[in-house]
Amino acid sequence: QVQLVESGGGLVQAGGSLRLSCAASGRTFRTYAMAWFRQAPGKEREFVATISRTGGSTYYADSVKGRFTTSRDNAKNTVYLQMNSLKPEDTGVYYCAAGAITTFQARDYNYWGQGTQVTVSS
Repeated sequence: QVQLVESGGGLVQAGGSLRLSCAASGRTFRTYAMAWFRQAPGKEREFVATISRTGGSTYYADSVKGRFTTSRDNAKNTVYLQMNSLKPEDTGVYYCAAGAITTFQARDYNYWGQGTQVTVSS
């Protein structure tokens, strides 16, 4: 089992940047694929990015491709989401998740953090 805690959210102007972190407990972090999802008010949770166990493969939603980068440091049990050129439509609660494989489907991830709020003002 793994526990996840996100941090780094906040209020930023359009065009700005934020870096989210997700710290995992336990010694099995390196055995999990990790992902980021987000949920805007009144909308369903949507896939943002995923990264393989070693960090060698990453996949992004089309809406964030070229602006967001996910990475991980297995020695620190942490996964990151660097968000650049932020837009108001990026506003939402961002969640990290851990699962067995890199997929786009939220249902395939077994463990979730509590989320961190990102607000992008226009």
